[in-house]
Amino acid sequence: MKQSKPKLNSIQKALVTLLAFQEEPRTWGVRELASHLDLNPATVQRILQTLKSYRFVDQDPLSRQYRLGNIFFRFLNTLQSTYPVTKAALPFMKQILSQTQETVHLNVIEDMDRVCVENIESPQNLRASMPIGNRSPLYAGASSKCLLAFSTDEFIESYLSIKKLSPVTESTISSITRLRTELANIREQGYAISLGERTSGLGSISAPILDHKGVLLASMSLAIPEIRFQDPDHQKFCLKELCHAAHSCSKTMGYMG
Repeated sequence: MKQSKPKLNSIQKALVTLLAFQEEPRTWGVRELASHLDLNPATVQRILQTLKSYRFVDQDPLSRQYRLGNIFFRFLNTLQSTYPVTKAALPFMKQILSQTQETVHLNVIEDMDRVCVENIESPQNLRASMPIGNRSPLYAGASSKCLLAFSTDEFIESYLSIKKLSPVTESTISSITRLRTELANIREQGYAISLGERTSGLGSISAPILDHKGVLLASMSLAIPEIRFQDPDHQKFCLKELCHAAHSCSKTMGYMG
């Protein structure tokens, strides 16, 4: 017998409606969104109109499609201020960008995912992108694996016991045994490197930022198009500058190692 879905209250309906704008497509018509959420179109229409009145969504006057509203830009400073490491890391991120000309981003763990909380894009025409708010599993990509590797043993074991390693690309690690070995290597060498594990054609280098107790705060990472990532001299230079910047940032957060 097919189980019926639990009924959502009005607040939950508004929240799932808003959260749908995280997914593709980034814009929705009322009927398409209602079908996607399995909600009544009239209900979705009322929710969208209410969200629009508070600027949480905007509506294109021609297509009538809804998109996220500009009000979310007002939340960025508040969101970033909840992570003190963001303010401390920004000067070092700017320095790395100047030296490497590659996109640099800062990441933290949230709800067992990697979340980008700050980024500065490369000025080059061919560049990698890592938007603020971007999420990925902790086993895919250098920035994610760096966060997982420098987490506590308890967190790592808890994560590995409940998380299924579903491949994001053909290069994603999907074996627990292989991932454990990878995490141990990352801890030993002090950084993580990946190519195409989260996005095909994209390389990444990541190093941890630690506090005065040696506890993980964030990972600082470079996102590099494969064509430049495969240049051994450029990769070596990027790795050196990133590790130096991440360690310097750790020292500003009180790390004595």
